[in-house]
Amino acid sequence: MTRNWRDLSYLHNGTPKQKAAGQAIAQSAVMQRLQAFDPVLAGTIPLDIDIADSDLDIICECHHLEQFADVVRASYAAYEGYKEARLLVQGVPTCLIAFFACGFWFELFAQPRPVEQQNAYRHMVVEHRLLLLGGADALRAIRQLKQDGLKTEPAFASYFNIPGDDPYQALLDVEKWTEEQLRTLVTR
Repeated sequence: MTRNWRDLSYLHNGTPKQKAAGQAIAQSAVMQRLQAFDPVLAGTIPLDIDIADSDLDIICECHHLEQFADVVRASYAAYEGYKEARLLVQGVPTCLIAFFACGFWFELFAQPRPVEQQNAYRHMVVEHRLLLLGGADALRAIRQLKQDGLKTEPAFASYFNIPGDDPYQALLDVEKWTEEQLRTLVTR
């Protein structure tokens, strides 16, 4: 089952944390202000594997990173903890901006590629598929691994015994697998 990750209505019917996230997103107007950059909420909160300090990861497509930073700066520079960084992520120019608003840390991530091609989105989609196959046990176990200190992708790789030295790449390696192939990871 695929989900339209652009439709945030699932937050309003979700867990208490998802509902709070939906309210924070609405109050901050971040999706409206970033509309020109095709913003998508990614990460642990949409998947319901968040822990206490999980932030709101919003990924965007932008081919002029300074323009993105200008828009974000104009709206959020006065917010607590505001930070900007320019970096290369796997050779791709990236703008990363963080700030605290409405009870959440926001992390805005922009790259000059469609959001569906960005690793955060791709990871989220395959993780969602694995969680649907693994059910409530997988969800609880992944959340526990995260509480024990693992990052999300290493937690998935560990729980599902996904082969490979790099859990971030290993998840991308299985994203094209069929449901039947992914099910073999669940029954290991």
